[in-house]
Amino acid sequence: MHCCQSPETIQPATTTVPPSIRPSLMATIVMERIGRLFINLQQVRAVPQMLTEVAPSMPGTLRDTEVPGFFRERYIHAGYRPLHQGWRYYFLSLFQRHNETINVWTHLLGSLLVLVKFLQLAEMVDFIHDAHAWPLLILLLSSLAYMACSTVAHLLAAKSEFYHYCFFFLDYVGVAQYQYGSAVAHFYYAVEPDYHRWVSSVFMPTATLLCCLSCLGCCYGKYRNHSLRVWVRKVGQVVPSAMAYAWDTSPVFHRLLLWPTSHSDDITSAASGVVGDPAMSFHGGQVAFFLSSAFFFTNPLPERLFPGHCDFLGQGHQLFHIFLVICTLCQIQASHLDYLGRRPLYTQLHGEGGAAATIYLVQYGATQVVCVCIAVFMARKVKRLLDCRDKSK
Repeated sequence: MHCCQSPETIQPATTTVPPSIRPSLMATIVMERIGRLFINLQQVRAVPQMLTEVAPSMPGTLRDTEVPGFFRERYIHAGYRPLHQGWRYYFLSLFQRHNETINVWTHLLGSLLVLVKFLQLAEMVDFIHDAHAWPLLILLLSSLAYMACSTVAHLLAAKSEFYHYCFFFLDYVGVAQYQYGSAVAHFYYAVEPDYHRWVSSVFMPTATLLCCLSCLGCCYGKYRNHSLRVWVRKVGQVVPSAMAYAWDTSPVFHRLLLWPTSHSDDITSAASGVVGDPAMSFHGGQVAFFLSSAFFFTNPLPERLFPGHCDFLGQGHQLFHIFLVICTLCQIQASHLDYLGRRPLYTQLHGEGGAAATIYLVQYGATQVVCVCIAVFMARKVKRLLDCRDKSK
């Protein structure tokens, strides 16, 4: 038999350092830490040199008179990147000062914020086994998609005329997916029973159709970019997107209209989330920020008031990006709160088993395929147009 000591009797082993050695040992530890810090600082200081070695001859930016007409933006006079450079140049231009730098970084940082929010929600929401969480998942994925596509478009579209069209067609695919994701989240979580009865059979089919028409309208408007007047092209791009937004957000509009006036039946109000609903402030925020972003998308302000002074910072499109990122974050937060607080209502409206959510997830994949096909079709039209133009020279 072995005699076992109790935990209380076990004494940890200790090493006694003679007093004469302690000062030298402390000095050694301090010097080691200072040395590590010095090495880290040296590495940080070497980063600019490393970037210079990677791209030793980054071309400078150009004025609007030095680039083709299709590449110019109204009231932006300088900061254009040269065409037909290597791909590495355009990727590294992420760290260069040009007239697309802020457009790239606003949606790049926005996508990182959405990704962080996604990871936070993944710890609280069962996106795999809870079918009722799939509309929220679609919203998150589509939000990441549109910001990532926008980032790529603004970063790489200066490569050539053909790639300029292709990458912005990709951008429009991302926008269309975000429209679909918004429609699913709003119809599934934010809809009120009365409005659901009115539109239940037509809401998602119409949202899917408008999503595809929006992609087609934006791609075609870009394709006819310089053969149509600006206002005609804007109408072709803005009207389908505006119709999609109005339809996709109509459950939120209806709920916001009911919010101040619904006080008659406390039980019904509490069940439907109308009174004392924390999500309503975020729904109001997403509408306000989206309308603000739409204003700056359709109006080139403030660069129209200060031509040539907003080439790097202060463009209306940059403000459009910023307001749209804030709108998306409000929308995600509102949908998450609705997912948590309105479960009895949306399970009653859409079914306990989540069959409707499964259908919407499949439709999300189908709309992606359709929109990608539209973008590829328009890219081929651009390719044929450019080839014919080159042969006629």
